[in-house]
Amino acid sequence: MEILKFIGKRLLSGFLVVLGVVFFIFVLFNVLPVNSARMTLGQRADTASVKAIEREFRLNLPWYSRLFYYFNDISPVSFHHLKDDTHPTFLEANQSKYLPLFSVGKRTVVLKAPNLGRSFQTRRKVSEILLEKMLPTAILALGAMFIASIVGIVLGVFAALKQYTFWDNLILSASVFGISQPAFFSGFLIAILFGYYWSAYTGLNHQGSLIILNDLGDEVFVWKNLILPMFALGIRPIAIITQLTRSSMLDVLSQDYVRTARAKGLSYYKVVFKHALRNALNPVLTSISGWLAALLTGAYFIELVFNYDGLGLQTVNSLKNFDFPVVMGSVLFVAVVFVLMNILTDILYSVLDPRVTVK
Repeated sequence: MEILKFIGKRLLSGFLVVLGVVFFIFVLFNVLPVNSARMTLGQRADTASVKAIEREFRLNLPWYSRLFYYFNDISPVSFHHLKDDTHPTFLEANQSKYLPLFSVGKRTVVLKAPNLGRSFQTRRKVSEILLEKMLPTAILALGAMFIASIVGIVLGVFAALKQYTFWDNLILSASVFGISQPAFFSGFLIAILFGYYWSAYTGLNHQGSLIILNDLGDEVFVWKNLILPMFALGIRPIAIITQLTRSSMLDVLSQDYVRTARAKGLSYYKVVFKHALRNALNPVLTSISGWLAALLTGAYFIELVFNYDGLGLQTVNSLKNFDFPVVMGSVLFVAVVFVLMNILTDILYSVLDPRVTVK
């Protein structure tokens, strides 16, 4: 029962955070002095066409009305005029699958998938665009996190076992250097060195997407284009996980039960890997789960540097083209991922560490 209350409180706080993000991004992209309808059609568009676009995307309505409709669209439980084809919510409700629940006056409360709107430029649903670009970004973030976890834990354990030696100082210096490097700088440096100047030896490209179309129009995975951006994205997590693992291992190795295990005659490596490392990984695992969400935002810069066609590059291009619905949908998606990963981290930490009380 306590764990259910704990999860419920975390979900409620996460919902409030997402609610605040929705309000913030809507206000941010609706107070900009940009005529989205004219940017969509071009500066030479006639007035009638601009007015039609404004009606199509509700840009002719006051900002507070658009805010209500935006909340109404992205909410899974929302109000709709299912029979009034002149109302702004009629088109959205009848273009997507919905389940009518009950009526409130002229409106019907329906259960549906969140509707993120449509792109100003392509008229495609924002959800379709994000889903299309999500796979390359997810593979990039998961791959970088996997490599960072393995390398960071190995280096952290090795540094702890070699405390105050040359290798310990070298690993600590390298980790400090890795933490201090911005993602776009390290990505640019890696792309230039390994993808351009040394490409004859590495066989890697300084730019390229994971998924490309071949001459027959079929999608093909080019896995070598994943190596450099994945390494560039994983530098900071490697450095942080290394330091966290080292610190945690040193703390555990100084505990009484470790000294007791050594006194009983257990081998050094059995004590280290069976007893010490298992307990030292608790804070490391929670850090890894939290970093996974952070890598999504870091991927935006990396995708831009390597011209890696994913969610980040799509968002940047949409922002340059003033395609605000796509940008708002992308920001909202990242916010939801952050909230869910933070909730998962809190739950995981309470399960792995019995010293943490569930409240």
